[in-house]
Amino acid sequence: MSSSNKVAIVTGSATGAGAGIAVGLAEKGYNVTVNYTRSLKEAEETVALCESHGVETLLCQADVSKDEDCRRMAAETMEKWGRLDGLVNNAGRTKFVAHDDLDGLSAQDFQDIYAVNTIGPYQMSRAVAPYMKQTGRGSIVMISSVAGTHGIGSCIAYVASKGGLNSMTKALARTLGPEIRVNSICPGFIETRWLLQGYGEDKYEAYKQSLVKKVPLAKVCTPEDIAETAAWFIDGANMITGEIIILDGGMHLVG
Repeated sequence: MSSSNKVAIVTGSATGAGAGIAVGLAEKGYNVTVNYTRSLKEAEETVALCESHGVETLLCQADVSKDEDCRRMAAETMEKWGRLDGLVNNAGRTKFVAHDDLDGLSAQDFQDIYAVNTIGPYQMSRAVAPYMKQTGRGSIVMISSVAGTHGIGSCIAYVASKGGLNSMTKALARTLGPEIRVNSICPGFIETRWLLQGYGEDKYEAYKQSLVKKVPLAKVCTPEDIAETAAWFIDGANMITGEIIILDGGMHLVG
């Protein structure tokens, strides 16, 4: 049994940045709801890593594009621990399409990407808000992207979805205070399987090395970098809300 009384939900936490965030919060003593849609084996591995830090976990299969799943995940978290302190909206979706290929995206592509990247975080935030207010405090962290601040990324639909998420961060920060803080993290290139599979190994490595050579900090983001910032927003940063923080090693400074 964990002695912690702090609780957080991390959506899309079976792999990549989401898994890193879940484990990072566990290291800080948070009991964690680990969420997945299809990657059960990887989600179970994330659960084991979290529990190795002496906390409790809840493994929850849910699709954030479905409002009923969002409400169920929030309710199951409350049923298990009786409080909810943090939500990290990490679940994401994209399609890798060059920006100049305007015929490469359909209306359905936009709808599918928005459903997870923009509507999903709204639905999750709505689902947890009453419980956080009941707890007396809460922090919601959106995992966005420099795509939403600089118009770059895997496809234009992804860019638009993350731009919308950043704007929604500010609107929710105004709406949910004073009990709940809402902030957004915008990573640049992240060392994850998601990008490796999307770009292909050769393009992935070439792009990564080109960034390392030119960005001021000479490195790209890791899941641990994002986890550290997300944990700070949840466990500290008590006077910060409505902020959009770029986490890219200075990539946005060099174009």
